[in-house]
Amino acid sequence: MKITDILNSKKTVLSFEVFPPKTGAAFEGVVKAVDEIAALKPDFMSVTYGAGGGTSEYSATIAEHMKDDLGVTPLAHLSCISSDREDVHRKLARLKSSGIENVLALRGDIPKDFSGNLDYTYASQLVEEIKAYGCFCIGGACYPEGHPESETLFSDIDNLKIKVDAGCDFLTSQMFFDNDAFYSFLSKVMQAGIYVPVIAGIMPVTNGKQIKRMMALSGSALPARFRRIIDRFGDDPAAMTQAGIAYATEQIIDLYANGVKAVHVYSMNKPQVAAAIRANLSHIV
Repeated sequence: MKITDILNSKKTVLSFEVFPPKTGAAFEGVVKAVDEIAALKPDFMSVTYGAGGGTSEYSATIAEHMKDDLGVTPLAHLSCISSDREDVHRKLARLKSSGIENVLALRGDIPKDFSGNLDYTYASQLVEEIKAYGCFCIGGACYPEGHPESETLFSDIDNLKIKVDAGCDFLTSQMFFDNDAFYSFLSKVMQAGIYVPVIAGIMPVTNGKQIKRMMALSGSALPARFRRIIDRFGDDPAAMTQAGIAYATEQIIDLYANGVKAVHVYSMNKPQVAAAIRANLSHIV
């Protein structure tokens, strides 16, 4: 089923993201986590591409497992920065032959040891390629507080408009911790002529020590209210997990209450976190 059909047919949508293993030895453990999260009956699940595309084959295998064995609609990430057109078309052909209808088109990060030529510089170029290939529902990424490489939020939204015009059917946001920033972003993208659905990305923070690195990668700000939570509970793993789940749940409820239809939870392959979020929303979604 296409993501746009899910968004059009449901009042509220809840989905989860998982990531593939870095090595074959870890594959079984990742699949177990995927199975447990799928048992929560999310509206769809996304599987990331892996840094530099190094785990992309695992990504496709997990997406196929979601669809064929678990009955969950998969959203397969596809990164282009270190791929040539032949590689992209090979991966698209595999997804198509597997009956996978949804692709999240991403630029990705250039691997540190990469020295080849780039067939793609921007995600919009990958979107155009997938659109021309046909048959896929195409998602794109967006940054409510601006991409870390953009000079301003408005220049980032200008680039986002190019990506949407290239063929994005929906957008999924990077994680954010201030809902007001997301609401402001929605207003700005509509003013820019971007009308495709925007799915809110929420990260339950369960490890206080990792949050600074997450902030640097995502460009997200950490509200004072949440900073105090991390300062108070960050050195106590059990307490931080409970507080992080509670904060994420509160964000999600507020988003639904303010008319945001779809929320995508970055589960970090933690079924217990996904299950707690799902349980907290048992009468809402």
